[in-house]
Amino acid sequence: MMEAGARIGPNAILQLVPVLEEAAGRDVAAHVMAMAGVFELPDPANGLIDEGPAARLHQAMRRELPEAAPMLAREAGWRTAGYILTHRIPKPVQRVLKLLPARLAVPILAHAIAKNAWTFCGSGKFRLVSTWPAVFEIGDNPVVRGERSDMPLCHWHAAVFERLFSELCGPRWQAIETECCAQSHDACRFELHRTPPER
Repeated sequence: MMEAGARIGPNAILQLVPVLEEAAGRDVAAHVMAMAGVFELPDPANGLIDEGPAARLHQAMRRELPEAAPMLAREAGWRTAGYILTHRIPKPVQRVLKLLPARLAVPILAHAIAKNAWTFCGSGKFRLVSTWPAVFEIGDNPVVRGERSDMPLCHWHAAVFERLFSELCGPRWQAIETECCAQSHDACRFELHRTPPER
């Protein structure tokens, strides 16, 4: 059950709906939205939104489009990170992070993500486990609350982390969800790893 009054950033919906429309068509997107009880898009000018509709939309997408859902969630997460880079992280800060070696930039970005975790966690409990390597946990993650799966489901969160680190801390970062609440773990755990360059 969603926690009454819990809030989450509107991009949890705003970036997913266009992805659904582009990949599956407006009719399918409207059907998934209706299944989630989402009948209009939130106004980003109003700030945070109730986490319930956002979580239900992600869950409805996984039910209705199980094979495509990981790819769609990743694309929505990638776009969410793009919005953050454009509108939320000041350009001078981005320039400084890009100039720093990863060993310094990664902990700074990890702490910044932890400070702003309320925008993507809702009623979940964020924990910064480690800054090098960067490891995050979201306990009782509302986006997958009540779901059961053999595989991790939080592709949206992973893609947000992956793009932010790849844009600001050097290329080729991967965010790997090693544990998920949907697998009956207490928290969704994300570990950031840098992949070697291709030869």
